[in-house]
Amino acid sequence: MSSTRTLGRSDLSITPLVLGGNVFGWTADQATSFRILDAFVAGGGNAIDTADGYSVWVPGHVGGESETIIGQWLKQRGRRDDVIIATKVGWEVNAENKGLAKDYILRAVEGSLQRLQTDYIDLYQSHKDDPTVPVEETLAAYAQLVQQGKVRVIGASNFTAERLRESLAASERHGFPRYETLQPLYNLYDRADFEQNLRPLLQEQNIGVIPYYGLAAGFLTGKYRSEADLQKSARGGGVGQKYLNDKGLRILSALDAVAARQQATPAQVALAWIIAQPGLTAPIASATSPEQVTELLKATELQLSPDDLTQLGEASS
Repeated sequence: MSSTRTLGRSDLSITPLVLGGNVFGWTADQATSFRILDAFVAGGGNAIDTADGYSVWVPGHVGGESETIIGQWLKQRGRRDDVIIATKVGWEVNAENKGLAKDYILRAVEGSLQRLQTDYIDLYQSHKDDPTVPVEETLAAYAQLVQQGKVRVIGASNFTAERLRESLAASERHGFPRYETLQPLYNLYDRADFEQNLRPLLQEQNIGVIPYYGLAAGFLTGKYRSEADLQKSARGGGVGQKYLNDKGLRILSALDAVAARQQATPAQVALAWIIAQPGLTAPIASATSPEQVTELLKATELQLSPDDLTQLGEASS
């Protein structure tokens, strides 16, 4: 595993790949989830990302399923001090539980702490912007949680540059903790919005970037290349609508070429490309088996050549 990277101006250091917890309790049952987590830590990984809303989209689920499994794993394995736990608040769990109002955040964090079986969260993130709440109110809630020792560092996810800038200014004005990380959508296919609108601000402010969908919901692994392939998984339909087109196939072709040269897999190359981008801290990727985790972790050791980066850049721009 290559060296760790610091998240923004915080004192949190993470390995260059974050394990996504969205599949825990959904496409990975508890036993499989434990094996995935074991493989990730054994391979040198230390950062795990989840949310209180994972996995409300599954019929019969109420949210918190992923946090619950991670909490049981932390307790059974005694690994709390070895990992950075990142979770989120603000997604609509149900009609009463959503948004970034202060009283809701203070209530929601207790549920996350209980499910995770811990007394602190390393990185607590606003899952998405809530335009109905002043940024000062949200940040005041986080300030209280940091002061109480329940949260170490805060981050944001799915914010526009404008709203992030507004939040950073409020933190400075009032002495609140500031967002040290942003979790945006970013991968070889989805580049333009991040590179044009967000990256300049994030680099200027030294904010850590931990993008989600680093593999474009699995498309960049190369397993979806035709309509027939879309039947292979629960996510196939959505993946096909968005990515299975001329641009997507052009990117897969470049990934295949680089992977052949590097004796790697398309997934490893796609993640190594993100890791090599300026201002990017670590992509988030989820896995449904321990073998996949081992494969993904190899991306952190892959050194792409200037020619590799040029080929991938041209295919995806």
